[in-house]
Amino acid sequence: MSPPVAPPAWSRWLVPPAALSVHLSIGQAYAWSVFKPPLESSLDLSGTQSALPFQLAIVMLGLSAAFGGTLVERNGPRWAMAVALICFSSGFLISALGAETKQFWLIVLGYGFVGGIGLGIGYISPVSTLIKWFPDRPGMATGIAIMGFGGGALIASPWSAQMLKSFGSDNTGIAQTFLVLGLSYAVFMTLGVLLVRVPRTEGSQDPAKAAGAPALTGVQVSANSAVRTPQFWCLWVVLCMNVTAGIGILEKAAPMITDFFADTSTPVSVSAAAGFVALLSAANMAGRIGWSSTSDLIGRKNIYRVYLGVGAIMYALIALFGDSSKPLFILCALVILSFYGGGFATVPAYLKDLFGSYQVGAIHGRLLTAWSLAGVLGPLIVNWIADHQKDAGKHGASLYDTSFIIMIGLLVIGFVANELVRPVDARHHIPAQREAADVERQQSEPA
Repeated sequence: MSPPVAPPAWSRWLVPPAALSVHLSIGQAYAWSVFKPPLESSLDLSGTQSALPFQLAIVMLGLSAAFGGTLVERNGPRWAMAVALICFSSGFLISALGAETKQFWLIVLGYGFVGGIGLGIGYISPVSTLIKWFPDRPGMATGIAIMGFGGGALIASPWSAQMLKSFGSDNTGIAQTFLVLGLSYAVFMTLGVLLVRVPRTEGSQDPAKAAGAPALTGVQVSANSAVRTPQFWCLWVVLCMNVTAGIGILEKAAPMITDFFADTSTPVSVSAAAGFVALLSAANMAGRIGWSSTSDLIGRKNIYRVYLGVGAIMYALIALFGDSSKPLFILCALVILSFYGGGFATVPAYLKDLFGSYQVGAIHGRLLTAWSLAGVLGPLIVNWIADHQKDAGKHGASLYDTSFIIMIGLLVIGFVANELVRPVDARHHIPAQREAADVERQQSEPA
């Protein structure tokens, strides 16, 4: 199956909406917390058990992106989006069956394993195509799409909550909600499958070139060679540290702000804590387009200096003064979450700068294994330490002091790793003739 090639009159600005249709759908993953309370009450689960589908989904996201990245490059974005559609929607349908029959393992299998594969393939599906269409603004292009993943929860969270209110929060109501989500996302993601196109190569009246997307030029490195370079592993550390620092706040945002100001004259209510979570989601989404677009102007290495260096300062300010100033706490948390989102959106363009566009989707997929580790590491650090501090009789902001010191250390490690990034050695470059022949062969194969 070869990717559909754009006809002469095709506008490259039709590609970002195709990518958004997929990323806004799979971004539902960040709204999983809506289902935790009804699942716990209807299926008699603990908080740890109700988190299992989400945790497995994030692990499978990284693994499927890593192992499926080469297939995405070979078969193109339409194939990848179709696979993501089938897996992600099927995950909801299997979960609906599990909720209706009160078989929690089916929800873990459906949402976590099957749906998680859809998350990973869908996440990387448009990346290399967008970079090839927008070589002049790769940060902006990938930021538009990946912004959708951060913003998907802003749609899915109130929508899911309203359905649970309408259908009921028992097992049947949860099953009906899962069913509607699965079918609705299938329709919405189909728009991306039908709309996406790849640019022509420079030999055949290239419409992409006329649209500002010329054929691949400059340094090009294959995915297999990229993982053998120190640059790849430096970026792996950079992404892992940045995600760990952001997800540490995101996963425990509501109880964290409640704990911080519980002993003050201005405690935080439940509704205010929920509003804080919504603000963090908005910052996560805004950072994905805002900071990634900024990276086109100041460079990828410089923007990661901001993410990691300023991020460490924000954590230090929260640790030192956060419990004495609610505006300062909220502002610092919003900045950290904007860096969290920006880091995701900027890394594909950073990879393109270092390794070229040849197999950037496959390289990006392998790099996302850093997300799998960070998705476990960040919440583990914050929750485990807070639990032990509580057992030791501490309360309030002191529950998180040690966690924040660790996060500062991790961000410093990421900062150093970013400073070690250098241009890729010429021995890893592939011959231009081979790259051109591979692209031409993929586009000439029958669909």
